[in-house]
Amino acid sequence: MGDIGQPQPVVPIYAVFSRYPEAIAWAKQRLEDTYGTITIESKPFIFVETSYYEHSMGSNLQKLLWALPKTMRSEELVERKHQSNAWEEEYREQADHQEARPLNLDPGYVTLGKLVLASTKDHAHRIYMREGIYAEVTLHLRQGVWTSWPWTYPDYQRKEVHDFLTESRQWLRKSYRNPPPAE
Repeated sequence: MGDIGQPQPVVPIYAVFSRYPEAIAWAKQRLEDTYGTITIESKPFIFVETSYYEHSMGSNLQKLLWALPKTMRSEELVERKHQSNAWEEEYREQADHQEARPLNLDPGYVTLGKLVLASTKDHAHRIYMREGIYAEVTLHLRQGVWTSWPWTYPDYQRKEVHDFLTESRQWLRKSYRNPPPAE
């Protein structure tokens, strides 16, 4: 029998994409007002790997990823997904855009060995957490390289994403060596 322990803290990340730069700026401001200044930001890229979102979001989508300044417990992913859904709806209601979904804001987290994303949709490779939210291991680290699964979204196989994840992982490793003082 193994000893039961608590998981290590994780780096909260958000993937954001939109065709509207003002939507991305709005999401960044909302995140920073809530969680503090974004610590790591990926290089933006044009999201061309699928046309799945074109019907609800339009074309010419730009995507980037952000890491937040404080670690979290992995189970907080549920609240983060509910919050990001509420922010998407808030932006949609206040913005004057023709698309049904002008902003996509998806939370996840990075550990030393994997990237986990939240979803509201069940599938064979997703684990139910609670309150309608599932978790998916989207990438894993193998011999120092971010490695895909058969279900990994094509845009998460990009070099820009892997560079961002590596930097987030390095930040997490440093936080384990130098934890903040107890409050």
